[in-house]
Amino acid sequence: MGNETETKFGDPANRLMQTDCWTLLLRPKQPTLGSLVLVCREPVQAFSDVSEKAFVEMRSLVRAIESALRDFVGYERINYLMLMMVDPDVHFHVIPRYEGARDFSGVAFADAGWPGPPALDSAVALDDATRAALLARLRESLKAHAA
Repeated sequence: MGNETETKFGDPANRLMQTDCWTLLLRPKQPTLGSLVLVCREPVQAFSDVSEKAFVEMRSLVRAIESALRDFVGYERINYLMLMMVDPDVHFHVIPRYEGARDFSGVAFADAGWPGPPALDSAVALDDATRAALLARLRESLKAHAA
């Protein structure tokens, strides 16, 4: 059973990948195209309490995430935000950053904060069809880059 942060961000419906220690989820509100949440599955609420095994797994996941998002989104920068004020379980919001907008499935995803901090409040709320298409596309890309 997942932790509260996994559940809040839509696990298992929004799950892209899962390892022993981490769950990668599509962020339901997209401040930029391809925004994700990487949640530690261990019962920890401090980054310093994450196990060595989780850190090793995280390295492989970050490599797959960055490769997949680079190919899919063509980001210029990538932000990993550890915002644990509301959701105390260790997790990162993964926000690909780019100038302008990207289009997917007829929806424009602008990076409203570029070139400053991400504008999380300007996120696109996904409808069911766009969410399903984005999940499928990202799963495919992550699978290709996880090997």
